[in-house]
Amino acid sequence: MKHILFCVLLVFSSLTMTNWSAAQEPMRLEPDDKPLIIQTLNSSSELQVEIADDDEKRMRGLMFRTDLPQNSAMLFVFERPRMITMWMRNTPLPLDMLFLDEQGIVKNIHKNAQPFSESLISSGIEASFVVELHAGDSDRLGIQKGDKVLHKRVCGACK
Repeated sequence: MKHILFCVLLVFSSLTMTNWSAAQEPMRLEPDDKPLIIQTLNSSSELQVEIADDDEKRMRGLMFRTDLPQNSAMLFVFERPRMITMWMRNTPLPLDMLFLDEQGIVKNIHKNAQPFSESLISSGIEASFVVELHAGDSDRLGIQKGDKVLHKRVCGACK
């Protein structure tokens, strides 16, 4: 009887550890076939982009990722404009976040979100999209409120 109970506990522990371990794995999305374009007052920049467009992808985002390539971003797509809150839980990379309206206009920028922080980061206004970039990229690319982000998922008419 003790042997059976031990085996049951071993199997249960194994399954629990497997599920916990899988939850710790970073999500890797295929880069979209079209770049994300950021138009500033003085320039235009193209970034390779991964798209988080459902609840699971938005929830996991860049958690556990240590390898976001340079000139890359993750685009979070929401179904409708709303107040958006993000956080850096389980996210080892410092990030800049761009909050966009339905037309892809940058309405708010949060710079240098701290790795692993559970502090909430608010869009401050209703937004439809969030772009996460490496910390410092918004300054490096000269991105400011009012600039425009173009991508087929952000504004279909903006192609």
